Amino acid sequence: MTAAWTPPPDVVERAQVTRLARELGCAGFAGLYRFSVERPDAYWRHLMGFLRIAWTREPHGYVDLPEGPAFPNWFPGGELNWVDTVFAWGREPSRRARPAIIAESEDGTVREITWAGLEDRVLRFAAGLRARGLGRGDRIGLLMEGGIEAVVTFLGISALGAVCVPLFSGFGVDAIRSRLSGCEARALVATAGFHRRGRLVDIAGLIGEVRPFLPALETLILKGAAAQDAVPWEEVSATPAPDLPARMGANDPMMVIYTSGTTGKPKGAVHTHGGFPLKIAHDAAVHFDIAPDDRFCWPADMGWIAGSLILASALMRGATLVCYDGAPDFPDWGRMARLVDRHRVTHFGASPTLIRSLAANMPGSVAADLSSLRLLVTAGEGIDPEHFLWYQRHIGGDRCPVINYTGGTEVSGGLLSNVPVLPIVPAGFNAISPGVQVDVLDEAGRPLREEVGELAILAPFVGMTRAFWQDRARYLDTYWSRFPGVWVHGDLAIRGTDDVFFLRGRSDDTLKIAGKRLGSAEVEEVLLGLPGVAEAAAIGVEDAAKGQKLVVFVVPKPDAPAGLSEAVPREVEKHLGRAFRPGAVHVVAELPKTRSLKIMRRVIRNVYTGQAPGDLTALDNPSSLAALGALRGG
Repeated sequence: MTAAWTPPPDVVERAQVTRLARELGCAGFAGLYRFSVERPDAYWRHLMGFLRIAWTREPHGYVDLPEGPAFPNWFPGGELNWVDTVFAWGREPSRRARPAIIAESEDGTVREITWAGLEDRVLRFAAGLRARGLGRGDRIGLLMEGGIEAVVTFLGISALGAVCVPLFSGFGVDAIRSRLSGCEARALVATAGFHRRGRLVDIAGLIGEVRPFLPALETLILKGAAAQDAVPWEEVSATPAPDLPARMGANDPMMVIYTSGTTGKPKGAVHTHGGFPLKIAHDAAVHFDIAPDDRFCWPADMGWIAGSLILASALMRGATLVCYDGAPDFPDWGRMARLVDRHRVTHFGASPTLIRSLAANMPGSVAADLSSLRLLVTAGEGIDPEHFLWYQRHIGGDRCPVINYTGGTEVSGGLLSNVPVLPIVPAGFNAISPGVQVDVLDEAGRPLREEVGELAILAPFVGMTRAFWQDRARYLDTYWSRFPGVWVHGDLAIRGTDDVFFLRGRSDDTLKIAGKRLGSAEVEEVLLGLPGVAEAAAIGVEDAAKGQKLVVFVVPKPDAPAGLSEAVPREVEKHLGRAFRPGAVHVVAELPKTRSLKIMRRVIRNVYTGQAPGDLTALDNPSSLAALGALRGG
């Protein structure tokens, strides 16, 4: 496939990954990657200086494996609190008065906090938590819209030595209850409410409903409004003691973040001070090329892994974090472009679904100057080539590389990604993230090339979850039970002979039509290439003749041509072959999606086939389910 991005010499020369390779004596990125997996101890030892990680006691090694590869002890003997690295950037005289965070609200209000102000407020907040009886190891929920208060809370919990439990701002009573009770949280820091498309979302009322079911929850801290038995967020402040930030071991937890599964109880991924933050700082430099004083904006809910990833990417690299707490289409679809212009954003991130929505709805000419942009990121699910190219052209002006990035809640940062110093093909990944050993395996665990297989990680890696909270058996069964010593991630992928990777959907979204296996993303890529298709989803349902038949759902654009449902089967057959011609095509007004705009394929399949839909706590548009149910068996 033709490259969408060929790095100019000046981009290669100034890239941080180029500097890192030179410092290690490596020949380009390929040499750097080999060094990272052949000599990981030397690689990470050098990175501590390159990334300016602040240790209170240096580790005496890279990793110990007393319980095998599933339970590594990283950086044995080391002590660090990851927020010390953030503070170290802010203590530079040239940076203290510069903005660490710029926060824009949906109503247009803009606030800033400087690096000096951020450290002061975080330490005072940590001391205020301690004054209310909270301390090291306590689990504290965080349910807030993105902004200064959410960042201060997240950092303050870590500075105290407590464990943050992020919660999605769109959760209902059952979802909040299951997560906070599952980790026996002693406190919850929340917002009273926020505005979405001009409408108030009442969080205080929701908390009032759930609190009687949480006997371990002793303290409620609320931002924005008074409530009975709640401490105002603004009053959580005390003079910090000299022992803050707390000294923590590299393997001490800093966060328990729950995955949004569609069946079974949520899984609480445990991330540590010497894991998640170090991996994110690494990826921010190597993949995102974030440098001090850049400005990074990627609107995401603090309840998902993207929220903490974005926060750490900016602040651990000395860059300014630009937050936005509203809807991306309010008051219109030009909002994101104007946000970039107003705050001179250099790095912008968006999910594939947001990119598709922008492509379908953003005016052809927005009164916004996007020339400040230097790099674009997309992550969260697979993206098709058409919208990858739209993003590069219409947002990046064909000046910016698009960094396609995939990892997950349980692995912190990237397994596969792009690096800006190599050619980038639309929708592909030009690199395995340094320090991670990744391959694509067949059903017997053998390496595959040019065919769909399981994305697998062949050795422990910095950033991987330290099991699930109080559920080691489920962790082992989920990732380590299929092939000995191998983490099977749950993604389908293709690895080309040129070592370019493509994702093909989740393993549990695998389609097997007439004995032939492919991922839902491969079908959806074809559908999204059709004129008039705004969104698409592909599922497999039982079929007596083929084992499974392909059923597709498309959301039309306003100007979609007539005969879309007839064009879809012809297009799929043309690109994928007659065996994959859809057994049914449904044109629908909307598809079920999360607040982070991911299409919920398993919900589509379950509702369409008459099964219970599964966990709907992340569903943003329940109105989509009735139409799917009405199509059942059609």
